Amino acid sequence: MNTSALPSSRGVGVRLSFLQSRLHLDGILLTALIALAVFGVAVLYSAFGESWAQAQQQVVRVSFGFLALFACAQIPPRTLRRWAPWIFGVGLSLLVLVMAKGVIGQGAQRWIELGFIRFQPAELMKIALPLMIAWLLADQEFPPNPKRVFTSLALITIPVVLIILQPDLGTALLVGASGFFVLFLAGLSWRWMAGGAALAAMATPLLWFFAMHDYQRARVLTFLNPESDPLGAGYHIIQSKIAIGSGGLFGKGWLNGTQAHLEFIPERHTDFVLAVVAEEFGLAGVAQLLAVYLVVVGRGLYIAAQAQDNFSRILAGSIALTFFIYVLVNAGMVSGLLPVVGLPLPLISYGGSSLVTIMAAFGILMAIHTHRRLWS
Repeated sequence: MNTSALPSSRGVGVRLSFLQSRLHLDGILLTALIALAVFGVAVLYSAFGESWAQAQQQVVRVSFGFLALFACAQIPPRTLRRWAPWIFGVGLSLLVLVMAKGVIGQGAQRWIELGFIRFQPAELMKIALPLMIAWLLADQEFPPNPKRVFTSLALITIPVVLIILQPDLGTALLVGASGFFVLFLAGLSWRWMAGGAALAAMATPLLWFFAMHDYQRARVLTFLNPESDPLGAGYHIIQSKIAIGSGGLFGKGWLNGTQAHLEFIPERHTDFVLAVVAEEFGLAGVAQLLAVYLVVVGRGLYIAAQAQDNFSRILAGSIALTFFIYVLVNAGMVSGLLPVVGLPLPLISYGGSSLVTIMAAFGILMAIHTHRRLWS
């Protein structure tokens, strides 16, 4: 038997051990995230009309994202648990601050100006809320008792309502989902979930008439019949479907997407970037992209299953499932299967706050996995 390859194999093992024990990084998850980020920069280079300057800006944002990932990966879960109420309190205070003194852009008041950068406090709640709910539920037997359930629902409702009022329905959806998933993984009974669904259904008319803005109602109506306003509210969906269909099985090739380069696809570098992927790389390219997303979600759920305690387990599971919803909603929105809610495609769409938040969440996932034998 030829054993010449064995030292190389041992070397790989040493490197993986070093990643986990010294840098607190998970090799499989890190590789998938790097692949998504690199592919995202390539897609945006095309979506921006081969503008290297715009692509460089995304590279800077990706770099900050990986720095956030690395920093969060160094924090032991017990420290996160201790900080959870304070992080939630800061996040909630920032949401109130943005309502009072936030910067208005594109008809929404979502940002706080920090001089050199605009920060969107709602993004912080994607991490702060599941941390808080996990902190609340982790010290008791599962499933949670009614008192803890009602307290959790109140903690979920407050930031979700504040984010809806900005208005930012897409982020509110993700923040609410991140908190709900913690409850779900803590063993919330199906009876509670059925009751919640019934209450949500009864509240829908109130949401429609009193909470939703005209453009949000138009998006829902357009989802049901995009052709009713082909040059207005339905334009995004119609053009997105044309781009997806024109890509066929294998696409037109990188940098050869006509719908994107001729600027027929609105928001082609943010919410509708998946239409650019479909046109240039076809069904095969989209399938491969979704496969990498599934690797990320699957690895996240594996980390949750291997977690050492209840707090880490339900927090890790919530992060993985919220990321899955992120991808599912964007893909459904771009393909016309769901209403447009203004949600970017994670790690592919152009953006800063959202990308850094996602990477920080994956840093927490890695911390849960790599610190699991180091604390009790």
